[in-house]
Amino acid sequence: MSQLIEAWKRRKDRASEENREILKRLQKRKGKQLDMLADEVHDNVFKKIDCLDCAGCCTGIPPIVTKADVTRISKDFGMSPTEFESKYLTMDEDGDTVMNTTPCPFLLTDNKCMIYEIRPKACRQYPHTNYMDFSKNMRLHLPNASVCPAVFYILREIDSRMR
Repeated sequence: MSQLIEAWKRRKDRASEENREILKRLQKRKGKQLDMLADEVHDNVFKKIDCLDCAGCCTGIPPIVTKADVTRISKDFGMSPTEFESKYLTMDEDGDTVMNTTPCPFLLTDNKCMIYEIRPKACRQYPHTNYMDFSKNMRLHLPNASVCPAVFYILREIDSRMR
């Protein structure tokens, strides 16, 4: 596991208030300029962090699964959408359809995704820190920083550059 991920694990629980303050500052600057910077920082951070070393998203938060996701994945599995929903999905407290277990039932022991090519849209878009996603998903960055080391470092790098 990378040193960055190990450092994040040691700091993430104590850093919640710091993350909140960073997001307050970034909220005031949201828009195209922030999104362009986020995209650059996102790419730089993901050159240093390999998701397969962590899988925090797959072990920490069940993804929202859309009807289109259900149709695509169930077809690939040779199941009806109803069978797939019954076996793998539930409704969360917000009324969203999500995977019914954490870790994700499709997470393999090597942290790879068994359904990577057909994974849900929410998984493909995670962690919502690249261009066109950053500003419109500000509410997600605080909880995601405690699940994903990349988000944690992306927030700090953007904050540092914008000061």
